[in-house]
Amino acid sequence: MKVLSRGLLTLAVLCGWLMAYLFGASALRQEHDQRDLYNQLREQMATAEVKIGGPDVDPGTPIALIVCPEIDLRQVVVEGTDGDVLRAAPGHRRDTPLPGQPGTSVIYGHALTYGAPFGDLTALAPGDHITVTTGQGEFDYEVQRVRHANDPTPSPLQKGGSRMILATAEGQGWRTGWAADQVVYVDTILKGDPKLGPPGRPTMIDVRERAMQANPDALIPLVLWLQLLAVTAFGGTWAARRWGRWQTWIVAVPAILATVWGITDSIGQLLPNLI
Repeated sequence: MKVLSRGLLTLAVLCGWLMAYLFGASALRQEHDQRDLYNQLREQMATAEVKIGGPDVDPGTPIALIVCPEIDLRQVVVEGTDGDVLRAAPGHRRDTPLPGQPGTSVIYGHALTYGAPFGDLTALAPGDHITVTTGQGEFDYEVQRVRHANDPTPSPLQKGGSRMILATAEGQGWRTGWAADQVVYVDTILKGDPKLGPPGRPTMIDVRERAMQANPDALIPLVLWLQLLAVTAFGGTWAARRWGRWQTWIVAVPAILATVWGITDSIGQLLPNLI
């Protein structure tokens, strides 16, 4: 019974830490990444080196600044939409044009974790405005509607028109606010003339870059972190008997905390990329 109770207590602590990390500590990481990305984007804007599309834009590259005062949204947008990239910033889906260019641009963002940059998208109303600044200038988009699952898709764009779709996750009923499982979209239309971008953008993307997909590559570091945790726990138990309890705690606790942080970070990547 003592072993069982300790095991359940350890499991409860780990689950509590996982929730605290995803819904709290991950926001601190995202805020730090945003500061770095903003400084990088500002420097590139000053030297006219911001990427505006084409085949040579690496995932994670800052490409735009999106601002919407109605929902207190101010975020650097990066290229790519897999779970690893979206931890730092909203991501531009690589097989669509950049905002401000002809066609339909799509941007993904977290709804609940990693700072929840798109957590208030559903509060937008028709007529609200979203400003996007890229290497081609500043573009004003007007919100047309918030589109939920099973709602009809927007009508086709007129030739030369530009639409931007923001996508995140939402939950219905008992899932609201903590267990989002559906994609919600905000359809916007450019007010003004778009600018042509360079040719050569990808026509296909990996499955993990689509909405509500996880990053299976995170399984490898997760297994390694779990193995390291097992080794650390075994080594700490052995050292406590031969070296001393308090001396072992001083050495083992930082190692265990770092290992648990790595495990939690890997689990976060296994969640759907819009949550």
